[in-house]
Amino acid sequence: MKRFADLTEQEILALAISNEEDDSRIYRGFAEGLREQFPASAKVFDEMADEEVQHRGMLYDLYRQKFGEYLPLIRRQDVKGFVQHKPLWLMRPLGLDEVRKYAADLEYEAARFYRKAAEATRDASVRELLVRLAEIEDEHEDLANRLGEKILTPDARAHEDETARRVFVLQFVQPGLAGLMDGSVSTLAPLFAAAFATHSTWETFLVGMAASVGAGISMGFAEALSDDGSLTGRGTPWLRGTVCGIMTTIGGIGHTLPYLIPNFNVATALAIAVVVVELAVISWIRYRYMDTPFLQAAFQVMVGGVLVFLAGILIGSS
Repeated sequence: MKRFADLTEQEILALAISNEEDDSRIYRGFAEGLREQFPASAKVFDEMADEEVQHRGMLYDLYRQKFGEYLPLIRRQDVKGFVQHKPLWLMRPLGLDEVRKYAADLEYEAARFYRKAAEATRDASVRELLVRLAEIEDEHEDLANRLGEKILTPDARAHEDETARRVFVLQFVQPGLAGLMDGSVSTLAPLFAAAFATHSTWETFLVGMAASVGAGISMGFAEALSDDGSLTGRGTPWLRGTVCGIMTTIGGIGHTLPYLIPNFNVATALAIAVVVVELAVISWIRYRYMDTPFLQAAFQVMVGGVLVFLAGILIGSS
């Protein structure tokens, strides 16, 4: 990699041209990734890509006036200390807020880099060129704001925000909630059955951990294999399976950890309190994201939890 300070004026201008080309393709990638679910934002990135193409043409005209037709191949990754970005535009599905922030950071960091480089150089012509490039990047950032105000009207933004919320619910909340409910409820019976059968906190803890981890693995695979997400928009199988498996394990471990306390009565009382909190959290999530009335959600979850809890106690005491 070459240091920026060692670049010639010709190489700096060639680097600016390649940056404009790369940015236009990045914005076009964002537009394609957002077009199906967020058409208004996709239009914003289409217009930003068009502006980058125009700026590249302007810079290339200036380059040909100064240096002729030969354009050295020099890009961001060839220059030490230049701003590097992960290839977010290659990922699917694209997150709307993440893409918007990425674009703003791209313009801001490029302008800041050019200004810092201008302060460090002693060549007046190079300094003037760098300042001009920084001003161009500032124009890009202002353009993004203007396009957003023109195209992303309040109604369009509200529609896209609601779409983003639905995607979040489908890909994270639903599999996470299913896992949390299964882990919190299904592990109650084996945990309390072991507790009242053995009156040993350590053995109860081992049974609870085994039930929690086993349920997490089982639910994770079941969720991942249930749907590939291509038609439902529920996201990739590995993502849903991971979320579901982790939340299932967390749901079971929550009321298992109290049995690390040696005193059986204290551990059992604390475990019951944790179960009540878990069921309340599940009820709130259903109310917050699944549009279920809180009292109805609480009643459904509590009844199921109590039945499983009593089944575990009855079996363990028999």
